[in-house]
Amino acid sequence: MSDPDLDELAAELSEFAAPEKAGGRSPRDERVIAGFEEIQRFFERHGRAPEHGEDRDIFERLYAVRLDRLRALPDCRTLLAPLDHQRLLLGSAKVSEPLPTYNVDELVAELSGPGNAEDITILRHVRTSADKRAAEEIADRKTCEDFEAFKPLFEKVDKEVKMGLRQAQLIATGSRAVDAGDFFVLDGITLYVAQVGEPLKTTAGEVDRRLRLIFANGTESNLLLRSLQRAFYDDPAARRLASPESGQLSFGGELEADDIESGTIYVLRSLSTHPYVAQHRELLHKIGVTGSKVEVRIANAEHDATYLLSKVEVVATYKLAGLNRVRMEKLFHRLFASARLDITINDRFGNPVQPEEWFLVPLFVIDEAVERIKNGSITDYVYDPKVARLVRSADPSRA
Repeated sequence: MSDPDLDELAAELSEFAAPEKAGGRSPRDERVIAGFEEIQRFFERHGRAPEHGEDRDIFERLYAVRLDRLRALPDCRTLLAPLDHQRLLLGSAKVSEPLPTYNVDELVAELSGPGNAEDITILRHVRTSADKRAAEEIADRKTCEDFEAFKPLFEKVDKEVKMGLRQAQLIATGSRAVDAGDFFVLDGITLYVAQVGEPLKTTAGEVDRRLRLIFANGTESNLLLRSLQRAFYDDPAARRLASPESGQLSFGGELEADDIESGTIYVLRSLSTHPYVAQHRELLHKIGVTGSKVEVRIANAEHDATYLLSKVEVVATYKLAGLNRVRMEKLFHRLFASARLDITINDRFGNPVQPEEWFLVPLFVIDEAVERIKNGSITDYVYDPKVARLVRSADPSRA
């Protein structure tokens, strides 16, 4: 019996072949793009192209080999040119001397296990770009040309976090709202939402928005809103940097239903008969923060050197919601450090004690400080004991 006609056999088998996607990329192209994106992510993390060398990480050495081969293949260069915003393909395809002594096949085998790894289109442990994100969600990270305009915002936020005015909050499933002016930490980098675009329809029929995101490392992205929200889900360490303006603080008045009362800022005045204290009674105040009732905290003040071994009166209180009590207390003490009371008294056992929470600061200045903490402007001010008021940190009158 003669062999079947090969054309007829091919025609029969073609009926079972997976149909090509109209207008789509071939599986080979998808693998090439996915491999190149791995190299681009390396560039974003390290600020340079992967390099050869036995002192390099094994993945970096593999990326360097892959990049050389992509540069050497004209069809790959043509395919990847529109995606190469980092100009990675413009480098030389030659490996600089001295040549690496490792065996490329052995290197690939370390990562991919048994199998033929000669073809650049065969990439192990790499998802296709279609699997990772839809085409309309791809957003290039590029240098932010006007980063100097945003740099002061990042500096201010960093200062507010250190001072306890902003809190890094876990981004729960139901709290992934994104608005212009928000700050987040994603993949260890602080980002600022500079713009939220108009609603647009995705290919899946959903409503989305294009964002302008500025990163603290001087780059920016035009990621889609839904992509950013998914990134929050993928990064367990992602955090929202909640601002004072977001309602996390509540001073005086009633707390909102969703607020968690953390404690009370209290201001005390001493009733001591000590000559210096009596002379400056209207100016001398103790500023503290407590999670319990203030009355309980000061119940035995006359037996505690912290309270100057005398009774005290409460002259002001401010409710504190959603902030770290210890950080808030340190904030006040650092703000008024230049006016700290320098006095030594003996406790009831005769031991010398230097109370550290008393300050020669008028009550109206403390009120102003609380308001500036509430609106976030406190980071721009310092206390000047010479004029007994808060002044801008760059105020020329302080020179």
